[in-house]
Amino acid sequence: MRFSLLGPIVVRQDGRVLPMGGPKGRALLAALLFEANRAVSFDALQRALWGEQPPATAVSALHNQALRLRRALHTDGVPRLQSARNGLLLRVDEGELDVRDFTDLLAAAREARARKDWPAAAGHAGAALALWRGRPLSDLPELHTLSAEVEQLSQSHLQALECRFEAELQLGRHTEIAPELGRWAAHHPLHEGLQLLLVTSLYRSGRRAEALAAYETVRAALAEELGVDPGPALRALHQQILTSDPDPLPRAAADTPADTAADTAAAAIPTVPVLVVPRAPAPAQLPADAAFFTGRQAELDRLLRLLEQAADGNGPSVVTITGMGGVGKSALAVHAAHLLRGRFPDGQLHLDLRGFGTGIPRETHEVLATLLDDLSPAAPATGRQPLPSGTDDRSALLRSVLADRRVLIVLDNARDSAQILPLLPGTGSSAMIVTSRNTLTDLPAAHHLPLAPMDAEEQRALLSALCGHDRVEQDLDAALRVLAACAGLPLALRIAGAQLAARPAWPLATLADRVGDQERGRLSALTAGLLDLRATFGSSYLTLRDSDRHGDREAARAFRLLGLWPGQVLSPAGAAALLDRTPGQSEDLLERLVDAHLLESPAPLRYRLHDLLAEYAAERADQDEPATVRESARERLCLWYALALENARLALGEGYQLPPRLDETPPAPLPVFTDQAQAMAWCRQELRNIGEAIRQAGQGTRPDLAWRLPVWLLGYMRTCWWTGQWEDYLHQGLRVAERGRDRIGRAWLLRTLGACHRMARRYDLAIEELEEALALFDDPASKAATQANLSIAYGAACRIDQALAHARAALELHRRTGGSERHTAILLNSLAHALRVAGRMEEAEAQYREALVLWRQYGNANSSAVTLAHLGDVLSRLGRADEAFARLQEAVDIFQGLGNAALAADTLITMARTHARFAEWPQTRIRALQAAVLADRHGLDSWLSEARGILDDVEQVRLGARGLAGAPSSAYPALCFGPGPGPAPATR
Repeated sequence: MRFSLLGPIVVRQDGRVLPMGGPKGRALLAALLFEANRAVSFDALQRALWGEQPPATAVSALHNQALRLRRALHTDGVPRLQSARNGLLLRVDEGELDVRDFTDLLAAAREARARKDWPAAAGHAGAALALWRGRPLSDLPELHTLSAEVEQLSQSHLQALECRFEAELQLGRHTEIAPELGRWAAHHPLHEGLQLLLVTSLYRSGRRAEALAAYETVRAALAEELGVDPGPALRALHQQILTSDPDPLPRAAADTPADTAADTAAAAIPTVPVLVVPRAPAPAQLPADAAFFTGRQAELDRLLRLLEQAADGNGPSVVTITGMGGVGKSALAVHAAHLLRGRFPDGQLHLDLRGFGTGIPRETHEVLATLLDDLSPAAPATGRQPLPSGTDDRSALLRSVLADRRVLIVLDNARDSAQILPLLPGTGSSAMIVTSRNTLTDLPAAHHLPLAPMDAEEQRALLSALCGHDRVEQDLDAALRVLAACAGLPLALRIAGAQLAARPAWPLATLADRVGDQERGRLSALTAGLLDLRATFGSSYLTLRDSDRHGDREAARAFRLLGLWPGQVLSPAGAAALLDRTPGQSEDLLERLVDAHLLESPAPLRYRLHDLLAEYAAERADQDEPATVRESARERLCLWYALALENARLALGEGYQLPPRLDETPPAPLPVFTDQAQAMAWCRQELRNIGEAIRQAGQGTRPDLAWRLPVWLLGYMRTCWWTGQWEDYLHQGLRVAERGRDRIGRAWLLRTLGACHRMARRYDLAIEELEEALALFDDPASKAATQANLSIAYGAACRIDQALAHARAALELHRRTGGSERHTAILLNSLAHALRVAGRMEEAEAQYREALVLWRQYGNANSSAVTLAHLGDVLSRLGRADEAFARLQEAVDIFQGLGNAALAADTLITMARTHARFAEWPQTRIRALQAAVLADRHGLDSWLSEARGILDDVEQVRLGARGLAGAPSSAYPALCFGPGPGPAPATR
């Protein structure tokens, strides 16, 4: 786990950002991190969250925040947040907190400065500054007592800047640091230490007039703001410039202690003579560092650590940075190289290998010549020795040249490992950074650093740096829309930032509307001069499409066809249907695309396109594939999901009436399910793809699939109906069926929608949909099943006569027409529900027991549990407590085993009320607490509210105010097409 306070508060685990809640939760985390591994009193924590006048509810609010924080951090099985005497303690291990790392690196930089080890001082200070992502805790609106910690860190940041710039000046790099130093000096116009360093760097670079102007700027600022003159060090330097004094500048304050604050700034005065130029300069070819480099802290830390080890001769000499086009590989490599220049004093080389793009990739033979020439010392008058003519000989010579030097080589945009192999250093302390869109897994002895799109916090920080923090905060909604459109790609964000910088009158909403324009497309909107996302993606795709190798061209075809199925995660089996290939061939093609960073693999054998790449892939499909090919690919995958869903529903062993089956040959092998758990897991994993299949089928040549898919999904949705997703799918299918005047499709959708409405306690809507479905069905089995559903809906609406009438009519029709015995349990359940609502408990018990035997006979676990819960409620009303609790507990165990959190919580609430009926208050509280914990864990707000209401009632009983004995049971009457509800779903 990694805790970051130097900027917005971010917590990562294994590279994934953990949600830390609102400002109060983040403030609590910050207060504990500043005292990591030490107990912090509750009083101190209250002051950190609310200041010196906390509200009356501060104690309970603090405990709630601590509970949320404990859950958020308890992701690795380790209890991070622990209770201490009158307070809390947050456990943080070595290397997990950026503030500690920053402090340690700054201390090492100071020690190196004291012993005048300028390369080490520059390296340690640079590494400390690399941890800095902006003002600490910048995402907290109020700091209260934490403001002192933030101010201390800000002062330490300035000290790190001074130390690094002083070391760079001592190493003769006055020209290189002048631009960056000028920016920091402008941010701190009254900081004499930085101003002194700026004037020195300008003077040493031969920019005398600018040095004098910089001095005049700081003199005027000090006079206007503070009414004082510059300190002795600045004044002495000014006099030197005026007289063009070439003598060495005054010694640093480390040698001559000073008494005043102004003299303390002189600690940064360099001791190198003004006009000294290195006699044989080492190559310094790094491109300019990225302006406003932001984020990538975990990756940067890792890269710096590896390169530091290489410089000491103890680490990997080659580090590869790989990722999709536009993800920021080159920017990270160059930024890290700049921070570690001091660790590689014999030179820093940079070459664009042109592996991807419009140019021809550079030949290794020619690259070797370039590197050897750049590393050769100044030639005598007689000239240099000629380079070897063979590539192998040049490679051997390069290894010899690097063996006794510390050189950093950045090879950007490599095509493949073959282009890199002859360039690798052998022994010694040189290092190489290679960036590529291919994974380069076959590069020997290399350490691989894959680069993923930025997380939300990093994106927001980068956008703020590019166009201004105030501009982002003034329209946060528009900023979030821009971030969503850029989908975590730094290149896209830099294009957006460039557009905003060039148009200061634009509010962020204008850009957000442009990049969100569906007709225009994001790729067209995200273009600024030479920065072009479409061209960046095209260089990767066209490399495959125009390759001489059949496998590459097949991968390019797979890429564009995947663009027809945007935003989804596919398995090789599903991709096989889309691509019209075998699953094995599809897996090979998908893995090839992953290696080329044109496809992501978020989990083993699961594949998806990045958001922006999906848009580009869809464009290529439109351009490179005929319309008939595109439509056939979509239809194959929709049909595959419909047939696979039939298999899943059959594996659930239901006794419900099944919709009409498709009699078609699957376009690819279908999944085989050996038990209910496998079928449920597959549905859970593929739910979004099923939704996409419903959408695409409704727009394509197979509109019948648009109603079959959501109806066949009922078997899975018995356990997940409360999310509202199923209802959306059903309405999509109904619109398609009504548009196509599909009578049978409308009938099945209306019946299933009626079940869905009843689960959500929308009884009038349920009855309306079911009555319409009943009129559309012609066959006896469908009519009987629909009447059974109507009985349940009428019973839930307390219309007892209609409930009993429909239940008996359904059972009579079923038996008269010789209906399937597998459906008998459904109809018995509906009659039992109606009898229970009518208060005829003995008759209801008999019907439930008969239905339970059938459910168990056919292996329908979920329906067995529903019936057990109802039976338990009936038994409790008959006064048979032991039997009731045994049946209810069995139901809870089954629901939890199936992952049906809503009905498990609902049955626990039924148990709590049943205990209350028998005045068993301790047991009532235990069951209500269990229900509350389960509901809270799964975001079931309505169940959580009901459980808390019971807990409040128990507390009233304890206080003697009232009792629960007469409270109604929350047990649900189940529908024939699935379980009934607990409370109505809280979210859609």
